[in-house]
Amino acid sequence: MLLDLKPSELKNYNGISPCPKDIDEFWDNSIAEMKKIDPDISLKKVYDYPNAECFELYFTGIGGARVFAKYARPKNITEPADALLHFHGYSGKSPDWTWLLSWVGQGFCVAALDCRGQAGKSEDVGGVNGNTLHGHIIRGLNSNNPEKLLFRSVFLDTAELARIVMGFDEVNEKRVAAFGGSQGGALTLACASLEPSIYKAASCYPFLSDYKRVWEMDLAERAYVELKEYFRKFDPRHEKEDEIFELLGYIDIQNITKRIKADVKMFTGLMDNVCPPSTQFAAFNKITSHKEVTFYHDFGHEGLPEVDDIVMRWLLEK
Repeated sequence: MLLDLKPSELKNYNGISPCPKDIDEFWDNSIAEMKKIDPDISLKKVYDYPNAECFELYFTGIGGARVFAKYARPKNITEPADALLHFHGYSGKSPDWTWLLSWVGQGFCVAALDCRGQAGKSEDVGGVNGNTLHGHIIRGLNSNNPEKLLFRSVFLDTAELARIVMGFDEVNEKRVAAFGGSQGGALTLACASLEPSIYKAASCYPFLSDYKRVWEMDLAERAYVELKEYFRKFDPRHEKEDEIFELLGYIDIQNITKRIKADVKMFTGLMDNVCPPSTQFAAFNKITSHKEVTFYHDFGHEGLPEVDDIVMRWLLEK
């Protein structure tokens, strides 16, 4: 039994959450603001392996936050190398260094971001009124100003990290890819949307898409539970429902994936009751560049067999 739409129906689904009329202007202005900030890049070597160097990377992002990423590169690089950006799941942090080293062993430079205010080392500068308990999606909603939404800053952090890595002498700026699952899958698509030079993007069951669909499926729980909490605390009669979903539209990845120029692979478990397949396809179906999806028919929001292997082989193609 399927949880959501059939695969044939998913490929024609375009989402029901609203898209703000000024979405392109909003993100163009946000990117311009980001580019004016001095990133003040700091690289500190922390591990020296036989074939790899590992660094703690810090840069300054929107709002003055110091943002952290792990960065690893092969030793003795003789020509610019391919690079991979990795984005982690909701509430988590960048993977252990040994995960990065598996990619370095194949010749990649790798940067893995810590999202603001989650389990890693990046700074959350705050500065908003209202609920911040369990709630990065809803952070800033009470301001009624999309510039205050926390995920605006996180999306821009992904693009800034891409620009920084592309600027490293040891990196081939034309072969920088992005990869992640769940929140990381959403940030992979956000990064490729906001930095058009990303050449390949591998997104596993992306989060942060088609919020109204999640609500109407009565799946505002687990990763999306803060939507329910927000309505219960601040709009129990849903008098501002349209306004709330309109504001969330600024950080809904389905509204920006049309900007992607990268080749895209998406991996979807058809039994996913955390990030329902239809919400993933709301974003996927708006991508106009080359794209393909792999279905895992009997899997939900969990580890999908061989995805890392498939992605690595795909990124090694020349």
